[in-house]
Amino acid sequence: MIDQKTAVTVLGTGSMGYAFAEAFLAAGHPTTVWNRSAQRAAPLVAAGANQQLAVADAIVASPLIITCLTTFQATRDSLTAAETELEGRTLVTLNSGTPADAREFARWATGRGARFLGGAIKNVPSAVGEPDTLLYFGGEQAVFDEHAETLRVLGGELVHLGTEPDLAALYESAVGATLLPALLGFFEGAAVLADRGVAARSMVPYSIKWLQMIESLLPVIADEIDNRDYTRLGSSIALFHAAIGYDEQLGRESGVDMSWHAPIHDLLRRAVAEGRGEQSITALIQLLAPDRPALDPEAGDSRSRSLEHRHA
Repeated sequence: MIDQKTAVTVLGTGSMGYAFAEAFLAAGHPTTVWNRSAQRAAPLVAAGANQQLAVADAIVASPLIITCLTTFQATRDSLTAAETELEGRTLVTLNSGTPADAREFARWATGRGARFLGGAIKNVPSAVGEPDTLLYFGGEQAVFDEHAETLRVLGGELVHLGTEPDLAALYESAVGATLLPALLGFFEGAAVLADRGVAARSMVPYSIKWLQMIESLLPVIADEIDNRDYTRLGSSIALFHAAIGYDEQLGRESGVDMSWHAPIHDLLRRAVAEGRGEQSITALIQLLAPDRPALDPEAGDSRSRSLEHRHA
């Protein structure tokens, strides 16, 4: 007996949605696509996709709907004309937005009879389908379990974060906060090297080592944050505060605009003024979120521990 793979509809064929549709087609799933600009889907149609020009027809075509539009609002705007067709179908969002946006969208979708999973993919379009590409989801466990095999076409590492529909948006916001500062640091380094006529590629091996060092410290940093014990890391606020002048001098020497450091320098100065100079740099979280709730010291972060057992 031939195994009939789940039919999937992909709404939005920008760079990421296009990669999703390609992956489903390659895995043998009947794939329907819809995009505001119909011509973008032409190569997918040539590869075997069923294109629908009306979003309602695209939804009717499959029990599993994957949306890859820019925001939750854009997704809702696109679905409004077809909301009566959502009943009984599974709707999986893979777009940007805040946890509040995700909660509001989940209420809207389930209010129209859809089964909802809010998701996020932690990689670039070219890595869709790779074994180490991570996707995580929030929503009903039964819905996740039912579609995990199909969703694994998009990446080999799937995690169900919990039943709250905004968890993927929450983790996406938290984890994604690292990206732009890290990239800006690399751009700054490349600009400093360029002032000496040195190519950016020359520092890639050393930047990788540096990021690996940071990776090794993250468990210690997280433990300090969770326990509010800023003594273990060994890199004090005072150490970073003393380097402010170095950053400014390097900018003058190289002609590189260092103004993006200003709010960071402000945090360091405020921390020293509060008497935190000898605490680890991790203590800056006390300035970023002074009213954050304390974790139960007995239970620890039960959610993060439980996630170790939720990989599908």
